[in-house]
Amino acid sequence: MLFSRRSSFQTSNGVASEHSRYRFKYRTNNRVDGVAAEPEPDWSFDDLVSELNDLETKLANATSSAERSIPFEKSRTRGREIEKGRPFILRADEYEMEDSESEDDDHVDKALVVAGSAKRFTCDELYLSDSDDDSDIVSGFEVRPCLMDELGEVEGALFELAQEHQLRVKDEIRNKISALETALVNETQNSASSLLRVEKYKETRQELDKKFDTQYQRRIAEALDNHLTAVQRDRELKSQIEERKIRSDAAYEEAKRKAAFEKLQQEKARAEAEAKVRAAEEAKREAERKAAMEARKQAAIEAEKKAVKEASETSKRVTSGGTQQAVGDSTDTSNLSNAENKEYGNLYRAAPSALNLEQGRLQKFKELCERNQMIRSSSNKDYTRHEGNISRNIRQIRGVRDNVRSKASELIKLLNDPQCPQSVSVEIFAKKVVSYCENPGNAPFASAYVIVLVTSQIPHAMDILLAELHMACLYTVPKHLLYKKSAFQSKEAYFRSIGYREVDGKLESTEDYLKRLESYMKVYGALVQTETTNVQNFHGLPEGWAWLARFLNTLPANHYTAVSLNAFLQMAGFALFKRYKSQFLKMLNVISENFLVDLKSRNIPELTKTITEIQTYIEDKKFLQEPEGKSLQSNLLSNVYVNY
Repeated sequence: MLFSRRSSFQTSNGVASEHSRYRFKYRTNNRVDGVAAEPEPDWSFDDLVSELNDLETKLANATSSAERSIPFEKSRTRGREIEKGRPFILRADEYEMEDSESEDDDHVDKALVVAGSAKRFTCDELYLSDSDDDSDIVSGFEVRPCLMDELGEVEGALFELAQEHQLRVKDEIRNKISALETALVNETQNSASSLLRVEKYKETRQELDKKFDTQYQRRIAEALDNHLTAVQRDRELKSQIEERKIRSDAAYEEAKRKAAFEKLQQEKARAEAEAKVRAAEEAKREAERKAAMEARKQAAIEAEKKAVKEASETSKRVTSGGTQQAVGDSTDTSNLSNAENKEYGNLYRAAPSALNLEQGRLQKFKELCERNQMIRSSSNKDYTRHEGNISRNIRQIRGVRDNVRSKASELIKLLNDPQCPQSVSVEIFAKKVVSYCENPGNAPFASAYVIVLVTSQIPHAMDILLAELHMACLYTVPKHLLYKKSAFQSKEAYFRSIGYREVDGKLESTEDYLKRLESYMKVYGALVQTETTNVQNFHGLPEGWAWLARFLNTLPANHYTAVSLNAFLQMAGFALFKRYKSQFLKMLNVISENFLVDLKSRNIPELTKTITEIQTYIEDKKFLQEPEGKSLQSNLLSNVYVNY
């Protein structure tokens, strides 16, 4: 059964209604898609249900081919249940047609009523509308319009449901597509709006960045300008401070120069006054000395004869080698005895050759001092700073090789400084070295190395230094001053003559004097034995050998000479033995058989220590061992000693 409708249809209580006319026609023995178009006259209710199931299967297959399945309800009809074994009634109580354009608005078709015992229903006729209003009915599956004979109520209801479902699905699809299109349009508009906002934000941000950059550059420029202004102000302030400082220093130097000039004038006046006083005192002392010399002439002749006799006995004991020089010295004593007696009388025990050398050195020293005095008097220069530099370098001498080289180099530069006359520098050097050597704690070998290095460049400085050393210690000549009551007013006067010093108005003790004497002799012994590669020592081992011979030939054995001899042997004995071998052993034999015997015969307790040291030195052959400190250290942190 097929239904044509103009707009829509409604069902109520199992009755199908439509705005257009329905007509039923029957076509016998026709099938559409395998489904009978006209029910069989002998169908039972089960056959009808089976036929409806086949129809539902076909409809489901057609719907799935259109990608949409249409559900069917078989158990219930639209508005009323189909009960098995009972007839059903299709009623069309009222068909109201409300079409303003149709002429049949007042007609109402009455429904066909199927009796309870009937097994099938028929439709008189089927009306198919040719109007264009039915074009909106589109089936999900292809159904050919045809006339059907007496289709049942269920089939019509199912067809209507399929049509309604298809329309509803299409409406939903169209609504969803429309919603999606609307959402897409909205999303596109939103995206465009967002992009526009982003562009605007980007432009705004760029404008802000430009403003910030401009402000930042302006602040940088201002800060740089402030910094440059501050730097310029600081420089101007520093310049002003420097100018004030320069003016202040200039004023201070001017005031200092004026004060120094005034002080120099005062010192010059005071020096002139002191010179006059010293000249008067010197004249007085010279007169007293001449008177004393005249009184001692006779005694000097006798003493000289006795010294010649003792020297002859010593020379007989020493028969060869270097001792021949000692014999020569005694010969010189006999030849120059008259001249020596006139000058020294019989108070001094010394070889004439040693005295001649001493006098020559003292004369050079005296001439140097007089020349320096004239230089200081005629010049306004102050050499205090120069003297301090020389003294500082000497005090810094240590037993280290690099230290000795550096200090010797500095002293040579100071002695050749054009700002100070060399004679003044040499005088200062000699006095400071001798003063430095009197301390027992100072390194004698290091001092000797410095002396040799400096005097190798300035030769005349050696005689000046030896003269200063002779005046500090007469045993470096060697010579000894005898004590006689007729020559000295008191024992203190004699002690002052041989070198004792006054401390707080009193003479120093003999122990202190002997310590200083030992220090001087150690420096002298270290000096004569110092030998350096490519450097000449103007007072080397030959002078040391001559000193030992003169000492044994002329000096008596007493406390002072014993200390002097012991200190000299400790320093120079090793080098003398290496040079003179057996001749030095003969000298040691003389010391052992004569000098020590004389010392022991005096029975002085204070001599016991010195005698023991000399005797141990000879018997234990300590002259075979290099003395401590002879080889300088390579550096302060090293315990390894190396030759200079």
